[in-house]
Amino acid sequence: MQRLNTPFCQTCPHRKGPLLSCCTPEELDLVAAHKSVHHYQKGQTIYQQDAAALGLYCVYQGRVKIAKTGGDNKEQILHLSRQGDVLGFRALLSGSRYTSSAVALEDCVICFVPRPDFLGLVQTNMQFSGALMQLLARLLGETEERLLHQAYKPVRERLAEALLLVQHTFRREDEELPFRIALPREDWAALVGTAKETVSRLLTEFKEDGMIATRGSQITILQPARLQQLSTRYD
Repeated sequence: MQRLNTPFCQTCPHRKGPLLSCCTPEELDLVAAHKSVHHYQKGQTIYQQDAAALGLYCVYQGRVKIAKTGGDNKEQILHLSRQGDVLGFRALLSGSRYTSSAVALEDCVICFVPRPDFLGLVQTNMQFSGALMQLLARLLGETEERLLHQAYKPVRERLAEALLLVQHTFRREDEELPFRIALPREDWAALVGTAKETVSRLLTEFKEDGMIATRGSQITILQPARLQQLSTRYD
């Protein structure tokens, strides 16, 4: 893990996010004074499942997966995060260990806010606490919906949904379609909840149907409307 120059909270491009926007200039100065900034290479673990929760992680730059490993050593991707998102707050609030791991999907710059500073904001800033509760509720709702879909949607429909989820999460507002991303088949399988071989077969079918294009691990979404129609077939 390599230390970098610290981005200044007051001029952070994510300053208007749901949490930072609730902080006063004095609170931001306090966070900036105590935080540290780290660089993670692609594939490197940011925090580990079952480790003690020592602070809040703010994604300044890059893409991250939040994944859980079961007793059979199979990985399940629970969430995808991008720049401007915060990680690890649920374990901090509950006083427990991390129940999942955060892993860099590409080179990332992450700001680390120590636990006492985060909890201080929760205790003294009601607007910050309210925004945090809304964030928790939204993530809980998304998790419940994904679990429900995995229970009754066929794998083909779930993969179409996963492709659209990745596009929605990672496509920049100023980025024109078609959307492209390079992810290994193992990550798609962990996101959908199926075997890598099944993902490879279905991606080949999607390619033959003209919905996507592939080149190695890179996938280009060509027809998001058709993927949307497929993904909502059982809604």
